[in-house]
Amino acid sequence: MAESGIGAAEAIRPTLKTIAAETGLAIATVSRALKDASDIGEETKRRVRETAERLGYRPNRAGVRLRTGKTNVIALVLSTETDVMNHTSRLIYSIANALRGTAYHLVVMPFFPDQDPLESIRYIVETESADGVILNQTRPEDPRVRFMAERGFPFATHGRTDLGIDHPYYDFDNEAFSRLGVRTLQERGRKRLLLIPPPHSHSYSVHMMKGFREEAEARGLNYELAEGFDSDSGAIAIEAAVARRFAVAPVPDGVISGSTTGAMAAVVGAERAGYVLGPDFDLISKEAISFLHRFRREMIVVHEDVSRAGDFLARALMAAIEKRAPEQGQELEVPTAVSLGTPLRGA
Repeated sequence: MAESGIGAAEAIRPTLKTIAAETGLAIATVSRALKDASDIGEETKRRVRETAERLGYRPNRAGVRLRTGKTNVIALVLSTETDVMNHTSRLIYSIANALRGTAYHLVVMPFFPDQDPLESIRYIVETESADGVILNQTRPEDPRVRFMAERGFPFATHGRTDLGIDHPYYDFDNEAFSRLGVRTLQERGRKRLLLIPPPHSHSYSVHMMKGFREEAEARGLNYELAEGFDSDSGAIAIEAAVARRFAVAPVPDGVISGSTTGAMAAVVGAERAGYVLGPDFDLISKEAISFLHRFRREMIVVHEDVSRAGDFLARALMAAIEKRAPEQGQELEVPTAVSLGTPLRGA
């Protein structure tokens, strides 16, 4: 009898009606609070979420899908080439954190370098296995964006395209980043600059290279782009390529890197060739997590707010899924300052 009693108790799952009775709110209000609706006050949302968590409320996904046609799943589609240590981990965390207390759950779907990037998107859309998609590493003529836009499938991108399609996005202004880098290097007396950009097919690489070329030319500086490698080539390949480049005169005295991993590998490569960061050359990189100054305090860093990006994208996509106006649908983060490491003793 005891066992059947426990089973019966376990079978009684808390529902929206249970939460409504506990909080004294209408069922519709509880439902909208759990969906983070903009017309529900933050205090009400907090009270509903705390009650739901205390009661162990979990929406029945099968029932939700039958009733609404929704899965309550958001898919984050990521390339395995992304800078996992510094960038992707923070992006995943911030998106997941923004979805806490809502009806939505996050699923991460990787795709590999030898895989058609449209394959994952086509699967999600055609099987309706998620309500919306967040993707990054966009391309100027990104077929994934066109595919979802043509089918009216909700999505948001970390990055922009040249398609002229209006959709939610958050982007870091990589053109402004490289212009800031060139200016900073010139102010430090550097005259021969090297850019290690992301893969050229990506939109943010196009923006970064444009700013680098135009700013260097306007200031009369010698400049070059990395040949045969990029900031996503992997630490071993970048280290070897930079060592070879620094073994041939004239040697760059200022480097801009498109990734944290690329920046560290570039420093080690230059050191292999006999050069010292600070006295012989400067290096500027962006990062999402404070790390580079612990690696080499002489590095020059520009912060990229990936936490803000993830939170923004999650909220904008939820609004798109629910067909409501977002607080803001598009944002461009423009870097304006660099961070210098701890000065050398006696400097």
